[in-house]
Amino acid sequence: MSKIVTSFALVAVFSAVLMALSFAVAQHGYPFGAVGVKRLDDIANASTFLPLAALYFFSAMMMMVLPLRAASLVLLNAADIVVWAVVVLFASIVGSLAARWAFGQSSALWALWNWRFLFVAAVVGCHLVMNELRRNVLLRSLFLVIFAVATLACLFWSFTV
Repeated sequence: MSKIVTSFALVAVFSAVLMALSFAVAQHGYPFGAVGVKRLDDIANASTFLPLAALYFFSAMMMMVLPLRAASLVLLNAADIVVWAVVVLFASIVGSLAARWAFGQSSALWALWNWRFLFVAAVVGCHLVMNELRRNVLLRSLFLVIFAVATLACLFWSFTV
């Protein structure tokens, strides 16, 4: 948990610094600043988390049914990587929005109220309790079904409002 929070904070600060640098360059009249802002804005948005959540929930489903050695392979080479990708993408969004807010766009932080960011919490939360889910046979069976439904929902449901 501590490593996730530290990584999130560091990436958010780096993203905010880069966005602030891009804004400062753009305010001085250089066109490169607008390019930097656009690139940082294009990195991630809330809809990016749907396929990442589907990948994570599928790997979690595999960890529920595979034997211990194969499940550890999936954990180390798939699930951990997807969790870190989710953390980095979300931190870059938060950092970019914080820089926008600092440069006078007071409504920028309202973008964090997008309900699709709940997939970030779901992925990180599931990852943090994965050991407990794997130890208990009843929880393993229950979450196998939950992860299967979540995988299919993230892949095939449009989630439009």
